[in-house]
Amino acid sequence: MLLKKRILTALFVYAGFTASAQTSSGKIAIIPEPVSIVEHTGTFVLPEKTTIKASSNAESMQVAAYLKEKLGVTGKNIVVSHSGNSNIELVLLRKEDTELSKEGYRLNVSEEKVKIEANQPAGLFYGVQTLLQLFPKEVESKDQLLNLKWQVPCATITDYPRFGWRGLMFDVARHFFTKEDVKQYIDQMARYKFNLLHLHLTDDEGWRIEIKSYPKLTQVGAWNVKKVGYFGDFTPPLPNEPRTYGGFYTQEDIKELVRYAKERFIDILPEIDVPGHSLAAVASYPELSCTPGADQYKVRSGEKIMDWSRGAPPIALLDNTLCPANEKVYEFLDNVVTEVAALFPFEYIHMGGDECPKNFWEKNEAIKALAKENNLKNMEEVQGYFEKRLEKIVVSRGKKFMGWDEILEGGLAPSAAVMSWRGMKGGTEAAKMKHEVVMSPTTFAYLDYMQGDAAIEPKVYASLRLNKAYQFEPLPDSVDEQYIKGGQANLWTEQIYNMRHAQYMTWPRAFAISESVWSQKGKKNWDYFFNRVEKHFARFDQAEIKYAPSVYEPIFSTSVTPDKQLQIHMSTEVSGLDIYYTFDNSFPDHFYPKYTTPLIAPKDAVMLKVITYRGNKPVGRMINYPIKDLQDKIKLQRTQGQRQQ
Repeated sequence: MLLKKRILTALFVYAGFTASAQTSSGKIAIIPEPVSIVEHTGTFVLPEKTTIKASSNAESMQVAAYLKEKLGVTGKNIVVSHSGNSNIELVLLRKEDTELSKEGYRLNVSEEKVKIEANQPAGLFYGVQTLLQLFPKEVESKDQLLNLKWQVPCATITDYPRFGWRGLMFDVARHFFTKEDVKQYIDQMARYKFNLLHLHLTDDEGWRIEIKSYPKLTQVGAWNVKKVGYFGDFTPPLPNEPRTYGGFYTQEDIKELVRYAKERFIDILPEIDVPGHSLAAVASYPELSCTPGADQYKVRSGEKIMDWSRGAPPIALLDNTLCPANEKVYEFLDNVVTEVAALFPFEYIHMGGDECPKNFWEKNEAIKALAKENNLKNMEEVQGYFEKRLEKIVVSRGKKFMGWDEILEGGLAPSAAVMSWRGMKGGTEAAKMKHEVVMSPTTFAYLDYMQGDAAIEPKVYASLRLNKAYQFEPLPDSVDEQYIKGGQANLWTEQIYNMRHAQYMTWPRAFAISESVWSQKGKKNWDYFFNRVEKHFARFDQAEIKYAPSVYEPIFSTSVTPDKQLQIHMSTEVSGLDIYYTFDNSFPDHFYPKYTTPLIAPKDAVMLKVITYRGNKPVGRMINYPIKDLQDKIKLQRTQGQRQQ
């Protein structure tokens, strides 16, 4: 009852008009949360013969065909028409409904009919996504299920997005993902009303897009030596090891992906990352460097090429940059941008600009001469010179220039847009300078980070739990909202070798990001959100999409008692969970000791085993935590505390 009152209060206060909340029946669990949900009594039952009627507009018929395909699992006879009677109607409004905007919709489910109204076909598509979430979870199944009662709760849902830019970035450069993999990723993001796929197409580990004027970019630059383990710590490849691991997209592949995404109302933002992160390009065309010996460089396979001991920008162990003092570089970029601009209809091209090492530049006579000639005071201004010339190239090809927030450091062309990844600071500064900004901060939106404890997650240098991702707010209080285009989450793939793991790292944190960029500010409620997430876990089980259960597992911290004993603290991200443990190497279940107060590790214990339960059902994975690692955690916590000071 308390939860119901809390939800009612939130909806009345923040929706802007009176609307009843979702009831405790749990029939409705939409992600991202709509603007307004009014539940009615009764259900709509899908008839044996179902007609989906849509306007004769091509995009509307395309949405109807999409819905027909999704409902094929029901085994019903489903017909798409643009006239006559119907059970499901997709209506493009003749008179614009100003409340709905171009991507909003109004969905009305009665016992007799389902009706979706929108100003634009995109709104119809998002209404269809909400409708599909109202069907039983089995609608996600890959197999026909003929004996199920296919019903939808009656309700009226009014909905529209808060931001126009709702993105996910997929790094296909560090590890190559096939065209079919990318399509799969597009399908999954479309379910949750994302409308922008940012493809990171080039990096030190691979050049993934065919450029016809520079064939070596894919003949050489798309291939490295396969390594498995912890990326960044691989042994350097031997000269005789085959460089057969990788791949690239032909220009026809790109056109196909653009079409496929557009059918799901998703734009694709291409990223060509320069002047740093360019080893694949330099290995293909050494003349793009101004460092002697670049003709010996190879595409990186994951061996160490940077020293990060002093933070970013790193110290390069070899020069992975394009040379700002080399005119051939600007000719190269002009040709590359020309071909890329012709392939991607989206208005922006992302040109990277992040983590560019400067130590080779500092020693280079040509760059020193460039700096002197152009009165550039430091290497950041040298990069600024490069970015401004690059921005002119991009604009000359009819596109808008975008880069990571480092492009601010050397001065920025007025029309450049900034993607803020180093927290919110860079984006805030850029917006105050009246630049367009997309917020994509590590603190909330980096999907390559661990989502639980390193004891069980694939080890990465930082963590981002679901609860933290859910706190993402793209619009800082101090910024004019007209300059914040929206936000996105980034999936870097240094440690991601296959599509199943890409899914694991994306979901459920992308649920949180989708709600942050779609739903109205002030409607967030963690307990209510997670209740919906669990229902979508069940839907993902039906769809055979992998997701991380890390949210069910304990948060560990350690301290030392006054008499110098190790003390272990555990908590949970979600309420209602119990933690059971053992130090005796046996496997705990709910008959073992339950955690209630901090634990003192027995003197000779070597392993803490932990599992979480809800009632008498295990929900978390069994965690085996070496006592030594828990002791090391104290040192790590001290180090992090000193850094924060």
